[in-house]
Amino acid sequence: MKKIILFGSVIALLFSSCVSQKKYAELENQHKNTQDLLNTTTVKLNSCLEDRASLQAKANSLESQVASLNATNKDLIRSIGDFTDLTKKGAENLQKSLQSLQEKDLTIRKLQDAVNRRDSVNLALVQSLKGAVGNMDDSDIEISVEKGVVFVNISDKLLFSSGSYNLTSRAKEVLGKVALVVKNKPDFEFLVEGHTDNVPISRPGIKDNWDLSVLRATAVVRTLQTEFGVDPARMTAGGRGEYVPVTSNADADGKSKNRRTRIVVLPKLEQFYEMIEEGLKDPAIN
Repeated sequence: MKKIILFGSVIALLFSSCVSQKKYAELENQHKNTQDLLNTTTVKLNSCLEDRASLQAKANSLESQVASLNATNKDLIRSIGDFTDLTKKGAENLQKSLQSLQEKDLTIRKLQDAVNRRDSVNLALVQSLKGAVGNMDDSDIEISVEKGVVFVNISDKLLFSSGSYNLTSRAKEVLGKVALVVKNKPDFEFLVEGHTDNVPISRPGIKDNWDLSVLRATAVVRTLQTEFGVDPARMTAGGRGEYVPVTSNADADGKSKNRRTRIVVLPKLEQFYEMIEEGLKDPAIN
C-alpha cells in the first residue's frame, strides 16, 4: 500500500514538473516578444524625440523670423507714415512755391506795364520833339531814347560862338521849339549838360573847360526860363567839361562833335515809382 502511494506521488510530481516547464517556455517566449516590442517602441520613441527636437528648433526659428518680420513691418509702417508726412509737406511747399512764382510773375508783369507806359510816353515825347525841330539839320541836332531816357544833343555851332557862352539868335530858335514841347509835358524834368572838346581855354571869367561847360549849360536854362517860361524847378544845369567825349578829339571833326549841349529829359522819378506802386496794389498780388 505504501509503495502504491509513493509511486502515485512520484507520478504526480513528474506530471506537475512537466506542466511548469511548458508554462515557463511560454512565459519566456512572451518575455522575449515583450522585450522586442519594448526595444522597437524605444527606437520609435527616440526617433519621435529627435523629430520633436527638430520641429522645436524649426518652431523657434519661425518665431524668430515672425518677430523680425513684425519689427520690419512696424518700421515700414512708420516709414510710410513719415513718407506720407514728407509728401504732404512737399506738396504744400510746392503749392506755396507755385503761388510765389505766380505772384512774382504778376509783379514782374505789373513792373513791365509801368516800364512800357514810361517807354510809350518817352516815344511820344521824342515824336513831338522831332516834329518841332524837324526843319533843323540832322547833323546839328539829334533826338534819341536810350534805356528809358530821352536825349537831345545839340551841336554847339547852333548855340554858341567858339569859346563863348553867349547864345546865338539861331540858338534861341532851337530852344524855343524845345521849350514848346517840354512845357506841354509837366511830368518831365530835364538836365542840361555842357560838353567841350579838349582844347584848353583861358579867358577873362572862364578859367578852363569846366567853367565853359557850366556857363553854357546855365545860359541855356536861363534862356528857357526867362524867355520861354519853362519852370526853373524842372531844370538842372551841369557842366561835364571835356571828360565825356562822344568821339576822339584827334581831328577837327571829332572836336566839333564833342562840343555839344545835351538835354536829358527824365520822367519825374516819384511819378515813375507811383506807377509801379499803383501796379503793386493790384489785389491779385496782395
